[in-house]
Amino acid sequence: MSTARVARRIATAAAYGGGGISLLGGAAVGVLLTEARLAKRMVGGSEAVAPRADGRYGSAFAHRTGEAPLRLGFLGDSTAAGQGVRRARETPGALLASGLAAVAERPVQLVNVALPGAQSDDLARQVTLLLERGAVPPDVVVIMIGANDVTHRMPLATSVRLLSDAVRRLREAGCEVVVGTCPDLGSVEPVYQPLRYLARRVSRQLAAAQTIAVVGLGGRTVSLGALLGPEFEARPRELFGPDNFHPSAEGYATAAMAVLPTLCSTLGLWPETDERPDARRGEGFLPVAQAAAEAASEGGTEVTAAQGAVSGPRGRWALIKRRRRRGLPEEQDRHPAPTQGVATGGGAG
Repeated sequence: MSTARVARRIATAAAYGGGGISLLGGAAVGVLLTEARLAKRMVGGSEAVAPRADGRYGSAFAHRTGEAPLRLGFLGDSTAAGQGVRRARETPGALLASGLAAVAERPVQLVNVALPGAQSDDLARQVTLLLERGAVPPDVVVIMIGANDVTHRMPLATSVRLLSDAVRRLREAGCEVVVGTCPDLGSVEPVYQPLRYLARRVSRQLAAAQTIAVVGLGGRTVSLGALLGPEFEARPRELFGPDNFHPSAEGYATAAMAVLPTLCSTLGLWPETDERPDARRGEGFLPVAQAAAEAASEGGTEVTAAQGAVSGPRGRWALIKRRRRRGLPEEQDRHPAPTQGVATGGGAG
């Protein structure tokens, strides 16, 4: 069964409260559980607390424009929190806040409530915490979630339904939403066959189903793929951290470079010439399930709803974008504003 078809079934089940989709027989499950135990011995679960990166970025721009800071929220698991690096400036939240400030030429206030080890059932708590942190909701929220749902065998439809509920609440609060979909766990180096094949398959199915749900709610997705691109498979020693699971500082920078254009575009800050589909890069309009499946197989691919609620015999259509990656600007002056109530507990994932 194609990824697009499975993703459509998962998204439909999520929308109507259905259960998970069975992928394997009992014998296959036994083999894979044995492989999983072997992989756990080789993949280190980092106990380090993710650096707290909350604060104001690009403060120098405040003296030029006098505009209020843009508000950037971060939700999700250890990838969103930045676990695996030692410096706050190396986390994806800090990298994207700095990049957004440079593009907008305006300060950015970052609030990160991501929790290492979180599954999608923690998103409701995180959304509540984020919306309660300020009198005004964030302008845009980035969510990175899904890896722990796969490793803890949460039913995929349940995972998608929980993400949908979070995106819906944020959209109703007036936030733009960008979701970094479930990374390709088949790219984790110590995971061998046949577990690697299943991890890749399930990760991509979940990522595609997440895209269908998020686009239907007016959000945008960026595929994290093999943790955002073939670089991770080609250079795992450089782009994975010491625990062989979380990205290194260079890995998070690679991720941020892929997400930044979408983050800026959703706020109307990206060059208009880059907003038009470029057929030379394989961009264009597709049925949303097909667009979601293509994005899940190629890291850094953006999917957004086609304007005007375009639909056809196969449902809604979406725009697929393969934006050119651009280097992150140098970090602007940062004056952190200590906050309370940010969850930074330990745990892998």
